[in-house]
Amino acid sequence: MGSFSGLDTLWVLLGATLVFFMQAGFAMVETGFTRAKNAGNIIMKNLMDFALGTIVFWFIGFGLMQGEDIGGFIGKLDFFIQGNYDSNVPTYVFVIFQTVFCATAATIVSGAMAERTKFSSYCLYSIMISMVVYPISGHWIWGGGWLAEMGFHDFAGSTAVHMVGGVAALVGAKILGPRIGKYGKDGSVKAIPGHSLTLGALGVFILWFCWFGFNGTSTLSLSSPEAMLSAGNIFVNTNLAAACATIVVMVFTWVKYKKPDVSMTLNGSLAGLVAITAGCDVVDPFGAAIIGSLAGFVMIFVVWFMDYKAKIDDPVGAIAVHGGCGAFGTIMVGLFAVEGGLFYGGGLDYFMTQCIGVISVIAWVVCTMTIVFLVIKKTIGLRVSRHEEIVGLDLEEHGLVSSYAGFTFDGESENEEDDKSYTPTPINTTSMSEVSGGLYKVVVICQPERFERLKDAMSAIGVMGLTVTDVLGCGTQKGQTEYYRGAKVDTQLLPKIKCEVVVAKVPVDVVVDTAKRVLYTGNIGDGKIFVYEVLDAIKIRTGEQGVDALQYED
Repeated sequence: MGSFSGLDTLWVLLGATLVFFMQAGFAMVETGFTRAKNAGNIIMKNLMDFALGTIVFWFIGFGLMQGEDIGGFIGKLDFFIQGNYDSNVPTYVFVIFQTVFCATAATIVSGAMAERTKFSSYCLYSIMISMVVYPISGHWIWGGGWLAEMGFHDFAGSTAVHMVGGVAALVGAKILGPRIGKYGKDGSVKAIPGHSLTLGALGVFILWFCWFGFNGTSTLSLSSPEAMLSAGNIFVNTNLAAACATIVVMVFTWVKYKKPDVSMTLNGSLAGLVAITAGCDVVDPFGAAIIGSLAGFVMIFVVWFMDYKAKIDDPVGAIAVHGGCGAFGTIMVGLFAVEGGLFYGGGLDYFMTQCIGVISVIAWVVCTMTIVFLVIKKTIGLRVSRHEEIVGLDLEEHGLVSSYAGFTFDGESENEEDDKSYTPTPINTTSMSEVSGGLYKVVVICQPERFERLKDAMSAIGVMGLTVTDVLGCGTQKGQTEYYRGAKVDTQLLPKIKCEVVVAKVPVDVVVDTAKRVLYTGNIGDGKIFVYEVLDAIKIRTGEQGVDALQYED
């Protein structure tokens, strides 16, 4: 039994608790910045990051990271952590602290690969990064490895945690490809807004709060005057960097787009937090403010570069925030460190060491994660089908119609090649013509993912006016059988689109046949078409009635 400090032990456990709660922050940011139809899937991935990561880090990862150094590259295997790692705190206090940091690196990737990754494939990735990739590069930096021997400084993980996650996100998003609808045929970038900036903001506030634990308690001590002074400096630097980055991004977007961009500004806060993490213990508040401010610009540039040049789709900005700003912040330690930094008379050695460390970890993560993702892609597959992506991963992967009381319709359409054979069936409209004078209301109930095709087809035959409503419903099959907490859901209401059109000059049988042609798949749930007689139509502005009320002015 070692000699432990009660205050230090409590301090480290408090930090572990706060860093664990960052999982909730990441979950809220990623959920808010993506679409409602994938919210449940995002939550599950964040949950399983921690659960799976905990097990494999306990089994093998901790030993690879913190075990006795072997050649400066790897720690000695210590299955299920049987060794003694006592210091000023007990072994298992240190273990849980390291475990929550490992989980943070893993969860970063889920946002960049959101809305199109198979859940099973993501779980395999999560196991590999927590078991091998993160622990080995972590050993180089924090476990007495070759970078630590060189004097490389990454106090709380700008590189060891955030850049590892950000680079893994870059590799995964590149191999996975962009979401449907992100880029036009001409390469133009199309915005796909998240469904809840409120959730995104909540996540950022949680992360900012928890970052005081992420950085501050990485001192692993609070029992000495030096540790107390260091903790105070770290808290101030962490907060200053985040605040400066937030303001820089807000002002930049305000000037460039004439209005301050909410989502980018939220990302700016995280950019400052990530960037200051490496040097929060060795820079002064002025250096922290400069690093945070510059990190805001770095984040903006990397987001732009990923979207417009690299054509890599990152729904939440994880690559820019964690990868770009993690690397930037680590390098800045070599410039702004009060003792040894280039701007404080320390020469180039410290700066070059930081650059070597960043480049080495990038190379390690790129090589290992490329292998991991390609093996997954070639075996069980990395990406969901087009249909699954359009309908939403909540429904297809988890049996959730929606993670909310309502649902969100996103309006993508599937390829024409998805059509199956269809034989037009004429309908008899003679008797209705005699009664209504040729005015008909056609109501189409269809799958959300087929609506875009229906809209285009209606336009092609001359139908100009549509009324579209999001609805929930089921047919005689009562919806596909699903289960909630193990109990069968008898009647499953599914998201549908209700499209209403009144026609006169366009023959109603043409409208019906066109709708049937573009909506037909041969599967249950293709939808229904209803045809009604319309006694009259009145245009309120002009008073025109009948067929005249349906005509559109040039």
